[in-house]
Formats: sequence, C-alpha cells, structure tokens
Amino acid sequence: MRLHSFYIDGSWQPAPADTALDIINPATETVVGSVAMGTAADAQAAIAAAVSAFPTFSKTTVEDRIALLERVLACYKARYDEFADAIRMEMGAPKTLSHEAQAYTGIEHLESTIAVLKDFELEVPHEGYRLRYEPIGVCGLITPWNWPINQIVCKVAPAIAAGCTVVLKPSEYAALSAQLFAEVMDEAGVPKGVFNMVFGDGVEVGAAITSHPDINMMSFTGSTAAGVAVAIGAAPTVKRVSQELGGKSPIVIAEDVDLETIIPECVWMCMENTGQSCNAGTRLIVPAHLHGRIVDLAVAAAESYVVGDPTNADTQIGPLANARQYAKVTGLLRQAEAEGLSPVTGGPERPEGITKGYFVRPTIFTGLSNDQLISREEVFGPVLAILPYETIDEATTIANETPYGLSAYIYTRDAKLATKWSQDIRAGMVHVNGAPLVPNAPFGGYKQSGNGREWGVHGMHEFLEVKAIMSIDQDGGT
Repeated sequence: MRLHSFYIDGSWQPAPADTALDIINPATETVVGSVAMGTAADAQAAIAAAVSAFPTFSKTTVEDRIALLERVLACYKARYDEFADAIRMEMGAPKTLSHEAQAYTGIEHLESTIAVLKDFELEVPHEGYRLRYEPIGVCGLITPWNWPINQIVCKVAPAIAAGCTVVLKPSEYAALSAQLFAEVMDEAGVPKGVFNMVFGDGVEVGAAITSHPDINMMSFTGSTAAGVAVAIGAAPTVKRVSQELGGKSPIVIAEDVDLETIIPECVWMCMENTGQSCNAGTRLIVPAHLHGRIVDLAVAAAESYVVGDPTNADTQIGPLANARQYAKVTGLLRQAEAEGLSPVTGGPERPEGITKGYFVRPTIFTGLSNDQLISREEVFGPVLAILPYETIDEATTIANETPYGLSAYIYTRDAKLATKWSQDIRAGMVHVNGAPLVPNAPFGGYKQSGNGREWGVHGMHEFLEVKAIMSIDQDGGT
C-alpha cells in the first residue's frame, strides 16, 4: 500500500518521492506499506485551496451541508469493513474492538453532527439584539493514532457543518484509515478545497499549518507537550486553539459497591485499546481496608485477558500501536522498577509465547501514592496504578492531585456521595456507576487535559464565531 499522494483542492496530488515512511503492522513488525511525508509547501498548497473555497462554502445553506454529510455517512457505511481492517492493521486494535468500537465512532459522530445541524439556530433573537453564528474560517486539524477515525470525524464533521473549510494532518502512524476517509469525502462529492489532507509529521507539516496566518482555528488532539507546541505556534496569529490532550483519570471506589462485579469493569477501563485512550481510567483509588481484596480481584481480571494476534476474534488486547510508543511504555516500566516499584502482575517484557510485535503485558502497581512515577505519568499503555485512601475527602484530594482533568469514574450506591464526588473532582467528564460516553455530550477536560470541547452541539460551537447584531430601524425601534 503506497500512500504517495495528498488530497488537495478536490484531487489527489503526487507527494515528494523521497520522503516515504514505512507503515508497520505493530503485531508483526512487518512493513505493510509506505506513506509520503509532506513538506511545508504541501501544507501551504492545501491551505491555499481551503482559503479559496471558503467564501463560497461558508455561504452554502444548512440543507446543502446536511445533504453533504449524509452522503459522507452513506459512503462511510459502504466501506465500513475496510475502516475496521485498516485500523486493526495500522495500530493493532483487536478485530472485535476495531469493528465494534473504533470504526463505529465514525458513524456515531456523523449521525450526531447531522442531528445537531438539523436543530441548530444560526440566528437567535434577544432583547435589543440578535446573535448570529458564522463559520470561523479555515481550520487546521491535527489528529492522533490511538482512535484515528474517531478523532478525524469528530473534527471534520462539525467543521463542515459549521461552513468551514479544513486542512487535515492525520497521524502518520494511522495513515491507512485517514486515506480511506479522504476517499470517502471524495466519493461523497465534497466541493473542491473544502476538505484537504496532507500526510506529514508535526515538526514540518503540523508546524506549517499551526503558524500559517490564513488558518483561523486549530483543533488538535494529542499529548500535552505537543499541545503546548501547537498553542505556541498559533499564538503570534491569535487564532483560536482547541486542544484535547493527556489524561490520568481517576476511578474512585466507595466501600459500598459489589467489588466482584465492579473491579473487573474498572480494570478493563484501563486496559481496553491496550491502554491507549486519553480518557482511560488509570488510577484506581480504593478504600485502604479493602486494598488487598481489590488487588486480588484486579490481578485476576488482568491475567484473564487474551493478549495477542489482533486478527483473532478472541483477542482482547493487541500490541501498542507503534515502536515509538512501545519504547516509551517499556521505558517507563523499567524506570519504575529502577525506582523500587514492582508490579504485582505484568511488566515490560512481552507476554509468554510472543516473540515479536509491540506487545506489553497488562500491568498493575499497588499501594501507591500520588508522588510516584506510575501515579503521575500518563503511560498510555495497559498499566494500572492502585492507590489507597482513608477518608472520602482524601479520595477527592488524590483524584485531584494531577495536572490533568479529562475524565473521572465514580462507583457508589450512595447518591449523595456520588453527587459530592461528581462536583468536587476536577474533570471535564464524570461517569457514575459505569455510565458510558454519550456522543452528544461534550468531550474535553480541565487543566492540562486541554481546552474547548468536542462532540455534539458543543463541538460544533468550536468552529463558529458568534456575532452580536444591534440595529435601529427607520422608525426608531431596535
């Protein structure tokens, strides 16, 4: 698979021939293709196309944009299995996860955005003035490899719904699914210049998009460190920056829950997608007097998972997505061991019987405090930290003692305690007793987990400017 062209101004344009990066299957470490790495000049060409298309596309009707998104949805559904296979191959998502969750997020966000647009009021009257919502302009979108289609669609769909034009730089580690999505946009008949995509890295293409004066808004998902770089690059041109960044999300357990049921659920919240989710629950905060029992249940759950070949329907945990991430996770685990921390299960070595691929065993550290490495760092792998607490207030303190604030998970039968923890924990999203994500609810976090929100109506507002119009008619009225 040779992805050696970029989608710019409604057509596939050849990329530089000598800049290709190998696409590696993380389960086998074999080369399955190559992707051309763009330059600043490629980014500038895509931006110029988006700038040229904006005056016309921004004036299209809501009905036109709904029709376009519905065509995109139909084309996406027609190629659904291809998306699932691509995500499995490029980042090692197990077959079931890739088909039932990873690929399905594209449908969820398209359907949600269409529903939002159908009900959205572009002009809202108020006493003495009216508000008008207008597209912010040309938007730069930078997306990650861990939930590749989820992050592409939850940015592209609301941007187009708002009437914006876009330049997408997907992760070079998730190029296969991004290529498919660009093909879907083309098949759906997106107007020339409205959607543009350039492969490349953050230093070259990402920086060129971020700093360009004709980009009116940046939407970035990735690490907190990279988000800081995007914000710095965007600052001189005072463009809007929306960031969905890192997390170290707490799972807070009360003593009144059914531990045999809840603890396996909590462990899976950390381990799903091989721990490579920004909102993963990676800190399990538990009553101190139940610590030992909870550890036994957590270890049993972690050791029950089938780790291995993503093409096997029984596999629950696949490899880490790429060599860079594998080096990071195993390096942190070895650093933790050097500091005297020993996991009760797992570790940096591959699972027994697996000799190649970026596999790491589900790993659990116990009896931790918040000042220790595994409690602080976003590992972004299948690594769970268990921290004991003595009082309700101490549990809240532990939950909040982190620079992140993306998600929090609470388990208790006490409605008053659930309300207290929901209000006191500093996080953009709180899940009580296993409640799942809702596609229309805003997705985003506090503190160094970013700013702005994605998904649903809040996600669409990120791509809109609000204009207050005050007027006096000829008869002196307002």
